[in-house]
Amino acid sequence: MALFGKRIELGTLFEDVAARGHSTTVHLSRPLDIAPEMGTVLDPPALAGLVRDAAGWFAAAGVRPGDRVAISKRDHWDVVLLCCAAARLGAVPAPLSAHLEADVLDVLVKRLDPALLVVDAARPVNRAASRTLVLEGEAGDAPALSLDDVRGHAAPVPCRPPVDDPLAIVHTSGTTGVPKLVVHSTRTLLRRLADFEAHRWPVLASRPDDVVAAAFSFAHGRALAWTAAVSALGPAKMVVITSAGWDEARAPLEEHRPTILEAQPSTFVRWRPHARTRAFERVRLYISTFDAVHPPTVRTFLDATRQRRPIWLQGWGQSETGPLTFRFLTRRAMRAERGRHPTTRDLGRPVPGRTRLRVVDRYTLRPVPRGTAGLLACSTKALCLDYTAERERYLRKRAGQWFITGDLGVLTRSGRLLLLDREADALPDASCVEVEDVIEDRLPGVGECVVLSVPGRPAQPVLVVEDGRLDPDRWRNAVADLPELAEPVLLTWERIPRTATGKVRRAALREHLDLPPETHGTGKWT
Repeated sequence: MALFGKRIELGTLFEDVAARGHSTTVHLSRPLDIAPEMGTVLDPPALAGLVRDAAGWFAAAGVRPGDRVAISKRDHWDVVLLCCAAARLGAVPAPLSAHLEADVLDVLVKRLDPALLVVDAARPVNRAASRTLVLEGEAGDAPALSLDDVRGHAAPVPCRPPVDDPLAIVHTSGTTGVPKLVVHSTRTLLRRLADFEAHRWPVLASRPDDVVAAAFSFAHGRALAWTAAVSALGPAKMVVITSAGWDEARAPLEEHRPTILEAQPSTFVRWRPHARTRAFERVRLYISTFDAVHPPTVRTFLDATRQRRPIWLQGWGQSETGPLTFRFLTRRAMRAERGRHPTTRDLGRPVPGRTRLRVVDRYTLRPVPRGTAGLLACSTKALCLDYTAERERYLRKRAGQWFITGDLGVLTRSGRLLLLDREADALPDASCVEVEDVIEDRLPGVGECVVLSVPGRPAQPVLVVEDGRLDPDRWRNAVADLPELAEPVLLTWERIPRTATGKVRRAALREHLDLPPETHGTGKWT
């Protein structure tokens, strides 16, 4: 099943939903930046009209089928709507996170060479773009346009590219440097990912009475697939939260009390102190992607709901591939037992019939036996088409049907994946992710633990401790049976450099701590 038996299309998504009389309402944590007058409650006809209007803006700005449209504005769901508007013209949208530093944004815009760059007041006009549309206020100097220059232009009839042509360009997180620009087609992003998710799978799919909430970066490719799939399924409500800050998230969560909640792990971590509020009491399904999540966070939210058997769906994948494995976590799975530490490193099995995994030697790229650690390679029909302006990098990571993910892991004899680390961040004889798991579980006052490998020295733990204090005896007891670690560095949440999806920018953190840039990994597969 796709959209009522019809294939999902990005450019006409809301028109197709509205044509079927869908009753889903979208509730926003704050009004859209591009249409604040529409308020915080929207229905499919209103959304369809806004996408048509925005398509008219882009057409008036000279956008034609096949053109690239780069979109860089502060985070909100209207980034997705602007992507739909570009796709409606047959253009290729490229959302760029507002968290990107100016020099990184310049690099990505140069690689994209867009026909139009769309920015808000928070972003200066980028001279690398041939034309810029400023969404707020006066554009100032040519060749920039303001919304007043393009309003009222009728949108052309929808233009749909061939299914294997570029549909959208999304960027990776950029934890180790400049993000990669990942090219997806209608087939890879919609047919292989959104259509699959829009099936009415038991447990996973939303039902007509569900309230589905999302709190993640809407400049991420996940936002396109999430919007398309959830809109196709037609729950009672979609709740969009644009900030991990509890001050903004609290009201919509407590008012609408979601039954399905998807958020990036860093957002769940920030919400942990508020988990016992009524906001989470109806959640039956939590969904976590983007990054590793640790047992204390999962346990906290599973215990926060009044549902008898809540489930936490932990997915692992990449912007290039979409989901590759998934695992259901339950209260029982997260319960610590004598002699056994609960772990979220077990990421389950490949998606049946859709993805395959193999582990290869880091240096020879030859397959290794089950149970042996190595570099993870995947095979999926949802694999992206290319990296924009980095074709050689893309081809270096491909070997026929196999794609090197850049992660290290172990495939067990039963076919389950145990994730170790990113290859660029690896420890020689241990797993950063597992050490972080254990420390966070043993020290409840630690909001987050980051372990950085340092050749020739013990690994450096960095702890998020909001009050700036840590009992030395408790620390020594917690790490007594772990690999040797340096004395921990204590930082607040705000002092940790992060990506738009809340991932720690480890290279930037190393620089901040005056650690050498070298790691135990090669960095070849990032």
